[in-house]
Amino acid sequence: MARQTVFPQPLLVLGACGLLAAALVAEQPAPQQPAPAPADAPFRNAALPIESRIDGLLAAMTLDEKLACLQTSTAVPRLGVPDMGGSEGLHQLVRRGGFGPEKPVPTTSFALTLGLGATWDPALLQRAGEAQGVEARYITQHPKYHQPVLVNWLNVDLARDPRWGRYEESYGEDPFLTGSLASAYIRGLQGDHPKYWRAAALLKHYVANSNETTRTRSSSDFDARLFREYYSVPFRMAIRDGGARSFMASYNKWNGVPMLLHPTAKTVLAGEWGLDGIFSTDLGAISHLVNHQKYVGTIDEALAATIKAGYGQLLWLPMIDGAELRVVLDRILASKQIAVGDIDAALRGKFRTLIRLGLLDPPAASPYAAIGAPADPEPWTTDAHKTLARDVARASVVLLKNAGRALPLDRATLTSIAVIGPRADRVMTDFYGGPTPYAVSILDGIKAKVGTAATVTHADGTDMAAAVSAAKASSVALVVVGNDPMCGTTNPMEMFNTDGSTKPCADKGMGREGRDRESLDLSDEALIKQVFAANPRTIVVLVSSFPYAITWSQANVPAILHITHAAQEQGTAIADVLFGDYNPGGHLTTTWPASLDQLPPFESYDIRKGHTYQYFNGQPLYPFGHGLSYSTFEYSNLHASAPTLARNGSVSISVTIRNTSGRAGDEVAQLYVEHVGSKVPRPLKALKGFQRVSLKPGQSRTIQLPLKADALAFWDDGTHAWIVEPGPVKLSIGSSSTLIRSSTTLTVQ
Repeated sequence: MARQTVFPQPLLVLGACGLLAAALVAEQPAPQQPAPAPADAPFRNAALPIESRIDGLLAAMTLDEKLACLQTSTAVPRLGVPDMGGSEGLHQLVRRGGFGPEKPVPTTSFALTLGLGATWDPALLQRAGEAQGVEARYITQHPKYHQPVLVNWLNVDLARDPRWGRYEESYGEDPFLTGSLASAYIRGLQGDHPKYWRAAALLKHYVANSNETTRTRSSSDFDARLFREYYSVPFRMAIRDGGARSFMASYNKWNGVPMLLHPTAKTVLAGEWGLDGIFSTDLGAISHLVNHQKYVGTIDEALAATIKAGYGQLLWLPMIDGAELRVVLDRILASKQIAVGDIDAALRGKFRTLIRLGLLDPPAASPYAAIGAPADPEPWTTDAHKTLARDVARASVVLLKNAGRALPLDRATLTSIAVIGPRADRVMTDFYGGPTPYAVSILDGIKAKVGTAATVTHADGTDMAAAVSAAKASSVALVVVGNDPMCGTTNPMEMFNTDGSTKPCADKGMGREGRDRESLDLSDEALIKQVFAANPRTIVVLVSSFPYAITWSQANVPAILHITHAAQEQGTAIADVLFGDYNPGGHLTTTWPASLDQLPPFESYDIRKGHTYQYFNGQPLYPFGHGLSYSTFEYSNLHASAPTLARNGSVSISVTIRNTSGRAGDEVAQLYVEHVGSKVPRPLKALKGFQRVSLKPGQSRTIQLPLKADALAFWDDGTHAWIVEPGPVKLSIGSSSTLIRSSTTLTVQ
C-alpha cells in the first residue's frame, strides 16, 4: 500500500471542560460538592421544550462547572452530562491521537474538499456525510474508543483567489455551488430524523477568510452587496438548507471590525437565518484582538467582549493567549466586565446541540444511539465505506485535456508503463487529514490494474536521467506531479510563527495553513518536459490542492488528469480512469488562470475587480466548470416552464441531453444567468442550477432545474432588502461557464 503522511493531532482538541475541571480541583482546595441531579431533573425530561431543559441544566450547574464548559467540552460529570466532543471533519473525521490516552483512529478519507466539489454530485456527498456521521457516532459510543467527536467542523469558505494557502479546503469559488454541496454533506452528517441528529456540523470560518499569511491582522474590505450576494451565501444555505446550527468565526476583520466581534453573527446568522448552536472562536483569536488587530487594549477586555458576543466555545491555549483562561475569567467576573448571565447565554447554544444529539435522553429514544454496539464492525473497515470512498474519488477526477483520444489506454496494446514523479507512490494528507485504514497510491493502482500483462517501472523524478530512461523504454509514460499539502513539514506545530502565519514554503507555488502562494508555476513542469521529449506518449496526472498555470503542458502533452490529495482510493480512481473502467465526469469548481498576471491584487476582496469566473478578465487556462469525458453529449429543447416569472414565483428550466457516443458517461449540465440591462452592476454570469447526469450510449434524458425569482435578486444597500428586477434574464446551459450549449430568455415581471 501507499505511504501516507501522518501528523500529530492539532492543539485544537485541548480544553475538554471535564479535564479542565479536574485540573482546577487539583490546584485548589476541594469545595463541598453539590448533590448530583435527580433522575427526574427537568433537563432530562425529553417532553419539555429545549429552552426549558436548558434553563433547568444551567440552574443545576455551579459557576465552576459553567466556566469549565466554556472550552470544547460539555461534560458535567456531577450531573451526568456527557461531552459531545468535536473533531475536524472537512473530508474525513480526523483522529490523530497524540494527547492523553487517545490513540490514532483510521477513518474514511474521501478527497480534499476541493475534490468533493469536483464531483458536482450532492447525492453522493450526502452519502459521504452520512458515512462520516456514522463513524463519529461509532468512535463516540463504541466501548473500544469512547472518544466523543460528535461536532464535526466543516469549511464553507469560498475559493476567491488561487493564491490562498487553504484553497484545498473549499468546495469552490461559486457561492451557489458551494452552498449546495456543503448543505448536502451536512444533511448526510446530521441525518434526517425529525428530532435527533446523528452528528452536528460546525461551519467555518465566518466570513471572507481567504488569505493566510496576514490573516490575524488583515481586513477583508467589501460592501454589503458582496456580503449578501457572495461571501455569506454558503453559510446561509448551509444553515437554511443544510440544517447546520453552529459556526466558528474567522481571524480576519471585515471593513475594520474583527469577525470575532462582528455584530452580523447575532443579527444575520442567528437573527435572520436561525443559527442557534455553538458560537466558536478559532485558536488564539481572542488574543489576536489585542496583539495583532489592536482592537482592544487588554486580554481581559478581549475575553469579556467575546463572551458578550455570544461565544460559548473558546479555543484557548495559555502559550498563545498569554494566561490561564480560568485566571482571566475570574478577573473579568470580579471586575464585573461580564456577569454569570452572559456566561449562561453563551453556553445555551452548546446545550441545544447536546440535546439535539440526544445525549440527555434515554438511548432508546434516538436511532443513532445504537451505532457502535460492542459487536458492530468498525465502519471504516466495511465494504460499504470502502466502496463509497472509491465512488467519491472516481467522481472527483477531472479530465483536463484529451487530444487525439490519448485516453483511455488500451491494456491489450501496452507492454510497459513508466510511472514517474514524486507523487506517484504515496497518498499525501493535508493539515486537516488523519490516518486512514489504507491508502492506494497511483503506482499501487496501476500495478493492480495491469497485473502481469505489462511491466511497470517507477522513477520518482529526483534522478532525471533515470526518469528519462524509464520513459524511453516504455510504451507510455505517466508523470504524476503536484504540490505537497504541507510544504514539506512533518510537524505542524513547528511551522507556526508568533503572528499566526507559518514559515514560507520553499516552493513558491505551494501554500498551506498560514501561508499563501506566491506563484502559480508548477516546478515539476520541468520534469514533464524532459519526459515528454523522451516519449511523446506522455500522460500527466496532476495531484494538487490548487490550480497551476501549466500552459506548456496544456499546449504539448496529449492528456492531463487532475485529482486532489487525501483520497484513500486515489490510485484506484486514477487507474480506473486511465484504462477506461471509469469514464471521468468531474468538473472544476474554480477558474484556472493562465498566468499570475490575469489576477487582480490578492488583498482585494472586491471580486468585481476580476476575481472568479463571475468577473474574470481574459482567457483562463481552464474555465470554471470545465471537465471532459470519453463520451460526447448533445443538448436540445432548452425552455422554461413559463415565458414569464413573477417576482415571487418560480419556474422549471428543462433541457434534453443525449449521449452521442458509444460509451456510457456522466455530463454535468450547468445553468447560468445573465442580467440584461440591470440598473446595478451584475456578474458576467452566475451559476443558478446544475445536475450530474449519467447516460448510457445513445440515451437521452430531459432534466428539470428549478429557478426561483429570489435567486435572481440583488441586495439593495439603500433599503437593506432584496430586489427582484423586472426585465429580461438570459438563461444559458452548458458543460462549463464558457462552453455554452444553448440559451434562451426569461422575462421577470
